[in-house]
Amino acid sequence: MRPRSDSTDGSPDRGPHSRAARDGRAVGAARPSGTNGASAGWARWTRVGAAVLDLVLPEDCAGCGRQGTVCCADCLAVFDQPELVARGAETHALTRHRGTARTLVVEHKERRRRGLTRPLGDALAAAVPHLPTGRPDPAGTWWLVPVPSRPGAARQRGGPHLLGLARRCAASMQAVGMPVAVAPALRLSAGAKDAVGLDRAGRAANLSGRLHVRPEACPPRGTPVVLLDDVVTTGATLSACRATLAAAGIPTSAALTLTSA
Repeated sequence: MRPRSDSTDGSPDRGPHSRAARDGRAVGAARPSGTNGASAGWARWTRVGAAVLDLVLPEDCAGCGRQGTVCCADCLAVFDQPELVARGAETHALTRHRGTARTLVVEHKERRRRGLTRPLGDALAAAVPHLPTGRPDPAGTWWLVPVPSRPGAARQRGGPHLLGLARRCAASMQAVGMPVAVAPALRLSAGAKDAVGLDRAGRAANLSGRLHVRPEACPPRGTPVVLLDDVVTTGATLSACRATLAAAGIPTSAALTLTSA
């Protein structure tokens, strides 16, 4: 497969030298429609402001506060080896959602510490090739599908953070010679609510009829993909993603998350 440059319309990203792949930014995210242009502009300026602050203010480790880096080696070491957390569904997590790992995930997701995209994406990249059931397509390309965020949550967080993680994961794998494509193949409709506090049945009901395939961003039918998420709690979201992709003819060979709650 011949790599392409990164897309601006949400189609799969394949380019090993793409700007989005290099720095993990969610350049290919879908734009809000209708009268939400102001929200899109606000999110864009929020990202610009965060980037300026990163340049002006010294970085402190998001895990322990050590100066000089957004994530020190000791804190990053908590994401060591993928552990099977859902047998049969082939879902693996790098560690439990507690302590330093939880702090790093929350800082990245909710506090907009986008400097963490690089180290967290690199941690995922180190694990993807070693997933027992994970596999590339027949041409040798790994396909990564990030779990989608709710549109409102993505705007509040300054963009789809998981798409950024997937792109950084791809860049790290490409740096060691592995062909990788990022396919933002799933979307959540605006009707989905925050799943915090919901049990597995509640999460499944919350996603029912609200998780959709984006045909323009999908890999070819029959292509095995690896789902990426930051936290797995009940497994309902990953199960819904698997089912939605399967209905479109796309099998999920494995799922990988940073932490498991």
